[in-house]
Amino acid sequence: MTIRYKNVYINETSTITGPYEQKGPLNNYFDKSYDDLYFKQPTWEQAESKLIEESVDLLLLKIGKTRFDVDLFISGDLLNQITASNYAASRLGIPFLGVYSACASSVEGLIIGANMIESKMIKNCITSVSSHNNAAEKQFRYPVEYGGPKPKTATITATGSASAYLSYNKANIKVDSATIGTVQDLGMKDVFHMGAVMAPAAAHTLYQHLKDTKREIGYYDLILTGDLGDYGKQILIDFMQTEYNITLKNYEDTGCLLYDVESEDRMAGSSGPACAPLVTYSYIFDKMRKKEYRHVLLIATGALMSPTMVNQKLSIPSIAHAISLEAIE
Repeated sequence: MTIRYKNVYINETSTITGPYEQKGPLNNYFDKSYDDLYFKQPTWEQAESKLIEESVDLLLLKIGKTRFDVDLFISGDLLNQITASNYAASRLGIPFLGVYSACASSVEGLIIGANMIESKMIKNCITSVSSHNNAAEKQFRYPVEYGGPKPKTATITATGSASAYLSYNKANIKVDSATIGTVQDLGMKDVFHMGAVMAPAAAHTLYQHLKDTKREIGYYDLILTGDLGDYGKQILIDFMQTEYNITLKNYEDTGCLLYDVESEDRMAGSSGPACAPLVTYSYIFDKMRKKEYRHVLLIATGALMSPTMVNQKLSIPSIAHAISLEAIE
């Protein structure tokens, strides 16, 4: 399902990262980076919640508003019961909607906010996501202290938080349209190969978006997927060609952009809910404001992985949501 918008804009964004992202090629584009993973907090989970709070506070400072000026706060993360978002929301005191589409949560939040602004239910909103490498590893795989080896297909969960302020006030990044994805499950069970799990969902959503909008693949200056990594990126390219006879053009993956390709510990790239918006809200938006990109399609991908269901030997379903962004004068 694809939704068109006439009057929704992303007025401002904020990005805060951890030490791995600070060492990456995009560090100069981020608003703030920490040198350690605790952020002066006693646990990884509390550190992640602090990231959300700080990204919202920074965003409010940028737009010259207080929390009382914001109609709605939308946020999601990877932790059980979206813990990081809930604790941040309890301290921010803004009407709150918690969302979960795993690593696709950033675009789900943008879609919900855009729908409510377009329908004039609200005047503005803040959408946020976060992820934390150590907190995610502890919950979904093994605590990093175990030092367990991983295959080369594994990605590194990004540590960071990204927030966006949406309103009907005209700005140079317009939300053009959005495609809500459907859950895909091709029977993948490998928890260390999320790219393979999520690529079919990205392909299905991209094809549906092009079909609904009646656009050719070349309409977009950049098609950007969220956190497929090196292997998932190639799977998507092959899948689109084989399944839909579409040759991907001007395509990149945020998971391949966040870390230095020469780094020994880069693995297959980055992942996590924060991965796609950290890259998009900083580096990509900078290029859009310079009119280097005018039409960008961001497809955030999410592996809907439950450790409980994986332990029951079930496959991992996935989802992808897309949002079309336009640079305007």
